Amino acid sequence: MSMRSVFAIVAGFVLSATAPGMLLAQSEPSDEGDTIPFARSAPSEIVPGDPSDPGVSYADILRGFDDQSGWLTFSGDYSGRRHSPLTQVNRENVYRLAPAWTFQTGTLTRGRGFETTPLLYDGVLYVTGSNNYAWALDARTGRPFWTYQRDLPDNLTYGRNAPVNRGFGMLGNRLFMVTLDAHLLAFDRRTGDVLWDVVLADYEIGHAATLAPLVIDDKVIVGISGGEYPTRGFIDAYDPATGDLVWRFYTIPDWGEPGSETWPNEEAAMQGGGGTWMTGSYDPELDLLYWGTGNPNPDYYGASRLGDNLYTAAIVAVEGATGELKWHYQFTPHDIHDWDSNHVPVQAELTIDGEERRVVMVANRNGFFYVLDRSNGELILAEPFTDTTWAREIGADGRPIVVNNDGSGGCLPDQWGGTNFMPPTYDPALELFFVNARETCSSYVPFEPEYVRGEATMGGVVWTDRDAEYGALRAIDVMTGERRWEFRYPSATMAGVMSTAAGLVFAGDHQGNFMAFDGATGENLWYYPTGSRIWGAAAMTYMLDGRQFVVIPSGTTLVAFALPRYEFASPAGALIGR
Repeated sequence: MSMRSVFAIVAGFVLSATAPGMLLAQSEPSDEGDTIPFARSAPSEIVPGDPSDPGVSYADILRGFDDQSGWLTFSGDYSGRRHSPLTQVNRENVYRLAPAWTFQTGTLTRGRGFETTPLLYDGVLYVTGSNNYAWALDARTGRPFWTYQRDLPDNLTYGRNAPVNRGFGMLGNRLFMVTLDAHLLAFDRRTGDVLWDVVLADYEIGHAATLAPLVIDDKVIVGISGGEYPTRGFIDAYDPATGDLVWRFYTIPDWGEPGSETWPNEEAAMQGGGGTWMTGSYDPELDLLYWGTGNPNPDYYGASRLGDNLYTAAIVAVEGATGELKWHYQFTPHDIHDWDSNHVPVQAELTIDGEERRVVMVANRNGFFYVLDRSNGELILAEPFTDTTWAREIGADGRPIVVNNDGSGGCLPDQWGGTNFMPPTYDPALELFFVNARETCSSYVPFEPEYVRGEATMGGVVWTDRDAEYGALRAIDVMTGERRWEFRYPSATMAGVMSTAAGLVFAGDHQGNFMAFDGATGENLWYYPTGSRIWGAAAMTYMLDGRQFVVIPSGTTLVAFALPRYEFASPAGALIGR
């Protein structure tokens, strides 16, 4: 039985968003793997709208949240802040937030989550899901217009272990999605038809792709997964019209290039990992992409790769036009804990010592919060935001002063880290950085792995005291690195965070609670039990017909919340509702 047919059985039924409680049988997918009907009684539709509409322009993406009825890129804008200007839902009325609609995907990821961020354009949500499903949904009701399911091979490698996807990129009337067999696809957003399909890398040796593409002026930027296998990471730029490769930046330098001296030999370097599987951010004025890089390989066994292992566990600033490296900063030299630096780099403008500085901020998996000058990579601030005993300070040379590398001297963050890839958020009015932190207690035992094509080479085991773990939403003062407040969860969470100009912070936990907080004080103002843990995803929000929606993926379900009708008024004072 093919993987596709297995998924079809798992996703055999879906709950209609237009007829609550009515179960519709999903149609069998075609052999070609292209657009399929969502339900036998409701064939695929063309997304409504003006056929002459040119779609999303680069100028539209540059404007970011200026259009409050759109969400055009993974973080909402290029800054990576995930901070919306919407204020209809606020601290006074958020307690009345209620589900407006739900969409049941019918596909799940065992042991992981529904990790996508939907994009919104012209009243339509474009959503990716586990196992390379995708949908176009009515943003008012959750009703699907079209559904896509990728015909995946049976012999996936990393894609079998983490069959997730974090979202579309969009430009013009095209959508861009990466796949578990390491391809990049372009879709017609109106119909869901595939326009082109290009290979990123060989999935059979360990590659996959899971991130949301980042679209800049005339390029689609993507990264690659598979650092747990003997692979070599890269960032690619593709022509959105043709799918042609424009440039490639390898996170492991070619032998003899600067940085290669941090590896013991060419063989170790060329299979040294450094995946690029989380969407970065972009400064269009500097034309710099900021991208996190993953762990070196083998993950835990460092004896076969002595040295700092550049450019793994780092942030790289790459020129958008050429793919040329402008600067880098390595958070965890010679990582032996699987502490990828695959985070969303968050940009801000801060006044430091009377000088306006363009900065990029990262709450890192190693337990430290960093502020860097985003024009040159200069370290401005580095302070621990967890209770890790691995290191408590960063030296004058920018390197961590490590005091406990294996866990024998106290609790270390587990392999999921002091936080992980789940998006943080930044509120510039409060000058607070919000992140879901993970407090765990682990020790590491390395061993030399056997290299077998297509199999992971972790090189060790991790022992974790689950009774000692907890999670916390933390507010970090970006000027000092100090914790302003925290809200504790009963277990370490993998949920992302979003903030709004109303002073709200939306977050989730491993128990499936979706919550709203006062950003200034940390007071928990509202929660809703979704029924499934929120893993990897952060909320997004939009205005439509004068009503603010807040959307969160959880388990197999996309849930949209809004204030009850008649809770809000139009600018003319007339109540909105029906």
